[in-house]
Amino acid sequence: MAKDWKDRLGTVYSTNPDYEYEHSKGDEEPDTLEPSKQNLKVQRDKKQRKGKTVTLITGFIGKEDDLKELGKELKSKCGVGGSVKDGEIIIQGDFVDRVIEILQNKGFKVKKVGG
Repeated sequence: MAKDWKDRLGTVYSTNPDYEYEHSKGDEEPDTLEPSKQNLKVQRDKKQRKGKTVTLITGFIGKEDDLKELGKELKSKCGVGGSVKDGEIIIQGDFVDRVIEILQNKGFKVKKVGG
C-alpha cells in the first residue's frame, strides 16, 4: 500500500471525511486474444534508428507479459537482440520473412506491411 498515493496524483480531493477514493479501471490490460484472433503487422523499419534495419511487429492485443514472452521467443529463434516496448516488438536486423513464418506456425494471422 506504500505506492497507493502515487495512484492518486493529480486527483482533486474532497473535504468530506467519508469520501472514498475510487480507482479508475481504465488502466487495466486487455486479456490476451488467442493467436488465431490476433492481426499482427510485420514490417522492416529504419526510421529514427541511426540507419540500422529492424523488424517491427505491431498489433498485438493482450497483456504486456505475453507480449514480452512472444518477443523473447522471436529474438531467440532469430538469434539476435531486440526489445519490447509501447506494444511493439523490435527485432534487430532484417528478419521479416522469418518472423512471419514463426508467427504463422504459432497460429497468428500475420500481414507484411511495406516493401
